[in-house]
Amino acid sequence: MKKKYKTTCLAVPCLIMLLASTPDALRAQDDRPGRQHGFKRLFDGKGFGEWSGDTAVWRVEGGTLVGEVTPTRQIRTNSFLIWRGGRPADFAFEAEYRISEHGNSGVNYRSVEVPGIAFAVKGYQLDIDGANTYTGQNYEERGRGFLAMRGQQAVLEAGAKPRVTGSMGDGEALKAKIRSGEWNTLQLVVQGNHMRHYINGVLMSEATDNDPSNRKMEGLLCLQVHTGPSMRVEYRNLRLKTLRKR
Repeated sequence: MKKKYKTTCLAVPCLIMLLASTPDALRAQDDRPGRQHGFKRLFDGKGFGEWSGDTAVWRVEGGTLVGEVTPTRQIRTNSFLIWRGGRPADFAFEAEYRISEHGNSGVNYRSVEVPGIAFAVKGYQLDIDGANTYTGQNYEERGRGFLAMRGQQAVLEAGAKPRVTGSMGDGEALKAKIRSGEWNTLQLVVQGNHMRHYINGVLMSEATDNDPSNRKMEGLLCLQVHTGPSMRVEYRNLRLKTLRKR
């Protein structure tokens, strides 16, 4: 009985650490007045504020940030709405989004601007698309490409393809957790070289970047409108919280 008691006690801190890393636990860590459980609002629903981008593509409408491409308003390169309020390093980010059937978007983070191309960036992305083929995965824009597909835990090493080390479920089963054409909640939890992507509170992908020459430890936070067919994406309730380093 004594040996069993010690084993149980050792497991408790691990369980606490696991629970503390979930979106709900992160949200509950801070209830200071003027903060939404420790999160800072990045958009007031009225104007762009600290966000900058191509206003032929992005606008504020009905309390949301709207990115839209139409037959008469096309773009040659992916266009990003960039938050100029800082360069988040270790953070949690939350937002609600709604995207059209043929839409292609995403939230880029720890990104850098591409010289000579207006509102183009390079960096990690929580991918979002209207068909939910890729939603939730980790994709590096203008970089290494697919880093962790939906359902994958992956480790990235220098000069090698992503190595899948685990799974949080079948990709199609996870897809069923995403509401097509409706509002969904996305969450990013990024600490050190460890990145987790959630949709509607469900962990969709997890990546650990051990590639010192390619990984980024801080950078810009951005919203994407992709080239291609006509599309529309909306974002609202954008919030950011700084986290302690792992």
